[in-house]
Amino acid sequence: MEGKNRVPLAEKMRPKSFDDFVGQEHIVGKNTLLYRAIKYGTLGSCIFYGPPGTGKTTLANIIANSLNANYVKINAVTSGVSDAKAIIERARQDKAMLGTDTFLILDECHRWNKAQSDCVLEAIEDGSIYFIGTTTENPYTSMTRAIVSRCRIFEFKPITSKDIKKALKRALVDKENGLGNMPVECEEKALDYFAYACGGDLRGALNALELAVMTSPVSKDKKIHINLLTAQQSIDKKALSMDENMYYDFLSAFCKSLRGCDVEAALYYSQRLIKAGCDPMIIARRLVAHASEDVGMADSNALLLATSAMYAVEKMGQPEGLIPLTHAIIYVCEAEKSNSVVKALYMAEDDAINCTDNKVPNHLKNHPSTNDDGHGKYKYPHDYGGYVKQQYMPDSLKDRVYYVPGNNGREKNLIRKKFRGDK
Repeated sequence: MEGKNRVPLAEKMRPKSFDDFVGQEHIVGKNTLLYRAIKYGTLGSCIFYGPPGTGKTTLANIIANSLNANYVKINAVTSGVSDAKAIIERARQDKAMLGTDTFLILDECHRWNKAQSDCVLEAIEDGSIYFIGTTTENPYTSMTRAIVSRCRIFEFKPITSKDIKKALKRALVDKENGLGNMPVECEEKALDYFAYACGGDLRGALNALELAVMTSPVSKDKKIHINLLTAQQSIDKKALSMDENMYYDFLSAFCKSLRGCDVEAALYYSQRLIKAGCDPMIIARRLVAHASEDVGMADSNALLLATSAMYAVEKMGQPEGLIPLTHAIIYVCEAEKSNSVVKALYMAEDDAINCTDNKVPNHLKNHPSTNDDGHGKYKYPHDYGGYVKQQYMPDSLKDRVYYVPGNNGREKNLIRKKFRGDK
């Protein structure tokens, strides 16, 4: 494993088949859309997005191999239109002469601009290539709509600690690609820490394990011992001075303190987490969620302040970013509370799942009709001073009420237009 050309452990342990692939059961599990599409050869172009180290590029490679297709992997940062055109031309030749499909795997696909994206649109549509983009960014907001509309979107989740630990153990015994030829003994607590502290990033966990092994001396018993301290020193993250159960207990206490209007408790638990090594962005994201879940329409400024604080934490870091974070925590705690937003969400979700056979009222449809069935009878609200009462919900749900204003803060003075009567 010595030398300038040493291949990182994470790369050598990259799975080459579905049997070795770790995590993402909601995507690659049997009877999922992706599983069925691969089985019947109808996959088409797709985009994989999610956090780093969750298997996006690996799965793209496995898919191309499993379908006996050519695949070309390029990076959006270093490639351009000319590269894509050359790949497309070669793909068309291979398809015409050999009947072989080609997958264009584009890492960091959100980095391509509109001109670069447009150059592959025709090739995707006529089947000259199959496009698989991988990105850490949400494609719906970071990529051109033309590309997104032609691809199936699959969201990758952080890999569970259990799956990461399984992959680490496999790397320790694998003699061909892993560390199986080295006399390594890794404590369970060390493996647990690698799996927990990597934040769902398998690549990060494997890199940390490799660093621990390569920087640890051989002991008198001719073995390389990896303990918890070594693991903590080897991963690029401050060691949490609390175990996993304590971490979730403190995070739960922080959230409940926000809801319970206890500023001192919320500030204490947030700082306790940060000083223990917790990423402040985790606290900021929870704050944004609770600004809508627990404050909601009683004081909508809470959401604005919370999102501003999250942006400040992301861009300023510590310690300066903790000032606006504290500002927002105090505001959310002291704000009037209402859970009407989340209640409305849950009710709408339930109807969307269980009431799927409803039809859109005729006067809301986009196509005209000469029949006396309601088409064309839509009332334009601006012609009535900005609001006019008319039916928007399907017939079976026309009397359903999701949002009921609470009695706190600004919400108590809200009179819903829906119940004001006809004008």
